[in-house]
Amino acid sequence: MSGDTGPDVHARTSAYLRDVSMLASSPNRDRDRDRGRDRDRAFVAEVLRDHPDSMGAKTVVVALVDATARGVTGPEEFRQWAAGVLPEIERLDVESYREFIRRRVDDWLLCLSVADGHVPTPGELAEVTDWMQRHLAEGSRSPAVLAVVAESARTRKTRNIAKNRANSRELKAE
Repeated sequence: MSGDTGPDVHARTSAYLRDVSMLASSPNRDRDRDRGRDRDRAFVAEVLRDHPDSMGAKTVVVALVDATARGVTGPEEFRQWAAGVLPEIERLDVESYREFIRRRVDDWLLCLSVADGHVPTPGELAEVTDWMQRHLAEGSRSPAVLAVVAESARTRKTRNIAKNRANSRELKAE
């Protein structure tokens, strides 16, 4: 993959992002998980084979990871999906892009386990990106999760968001 950033590259990235949107909203996605994983793996392979720009390809794969994580029933389903798709990212020629995608998967695995009731330890929180720490601070409704984020997040801004949300009347009224 080259670093080409011409108009065709942007058009191709946009087209693939539209495909991600259609894949994520597919009515058959919920019924046949194995076939969906195979389809997504083939899609990732196609993107990484055909996209002329590594950054554009990474953007598309990350969008698919995010859309899939938002649509699964829990961390185990996402873990199985990722196990089928992640081998394809070895086609990316930029190691930092491969690592970014792997970290995004790890972020979502923690987020999904939190959504299932798991309260992360400070060590688990330290393993995820600042992006996910902030996502948890802004989205969690669990006082226990917010307390961990308020105490252990890397950035002061994220710690303050979690602290303020933990002390909010809206959260306490539930």
